[in-house]
Amino acid sequence: MTARKTTRKGLGLRAEGKGARSGAPFIVLTGLSGSGKSQAIRALEDLGYFCVDNLPTTLIPTLAKLSLRAGGDIEKVAIVVDIREGGFLSSFPKIFRQLRKMPRLFPVLIFLEASHAALVRRFSETRRPHPLAPDRSVTEGIRDERQRLNLIREMADEIVDTSDMTVHELRHFFMGLSRDRAGSRLVITLLSFGFKHGVPVDADLVFDVRCLPNPHFVPTLRRRTGRDKAVADFLERDPSTREFMDRLNDYLRFVVPYYISEGKSYLTIAIGCTGGRHRSVMIAERLRKGLADIGVARVRVRHRDLVKA
Repeated sequence: MTARKTTRKGLGLRAEGKGARSGAPFIVLTGLSGSGKSQAIRALEDLGYFCVDNLPTTLIPTLAKLSLRAGGDIEKVAIVVDIREGGFLSSFPKIFRQLRKMPRLFPVLIFLEASHAALVRRFSETRRPHPLAPDRSVTEGIRDERQRLNLIREMADEIVDTSDMTVHELRHFFMGLSRDRAGSRLVITLLSFGFKHGVPVDADLVFDVRCLPNPHFVPTLRRRTGRDKAVADFLERDPSTREFMDRLNDYLRFVVPYYISEGKSYLTIAIGCTGGRHRSVMIAERLRKGLADIGVARVRVRHRDLVKA
């Protein structure tokens, strides 16, 4: 990955030597066709940016002004502009210089590119025509576009080579730039369920707690649930329950940061017992307390089968 010298403090990129200033983030994505702009704009959308793909160049200043309105709904913007629009090459340099002069706006130009071999492979895989080569070879279109975009590439605050990047790595790149990453915390759902009612289809992780003592066979506890203190006390009196909880809690505290670095927004952790009323409910409630101070995620609990017979 090649990039201009920058000091990164989130999206976006406190550029040195280009009149560094703070303001409303306004990310402009451009670059070569097939370099990953569509994946990049989706990553920014997941980070809470108002995103527009293939915005006409002449409308860029209008959108920038709307984003600066006091009390407006658009606080941070990301757009894709590229050679698909006929007037892009001639009008964009002037318009982007205008953005740099707008008070309270912090425009950042990110240029995505890739090697010739990577671009040829991507067009071959998608079977899409190159926008500059509807009636000639993809190779000719790529070379033509690269030459035409040299001036705009020179204007970029950040140049990203996506040749060896997967979709997930490209997402990680933009998450690493975002100053709002801490505010876009992973949402963890602890979902209790009963195996006799089926395994949840939306579960990312499934833990089977049927190995623990079953309150169902205690007459005074049968009609109670895992939310009741008497059921929790019964389970926690058994050393196997305490050890199970400690090991599961340690495992989740270890693995959750990896899901965050993977760019995951939601993680469903399913805990199952036979009926979904006692053991799974109690374990889910205890896990919520154990994960509450992890600081990188929001934790909620849902009991799917609590009211089922």
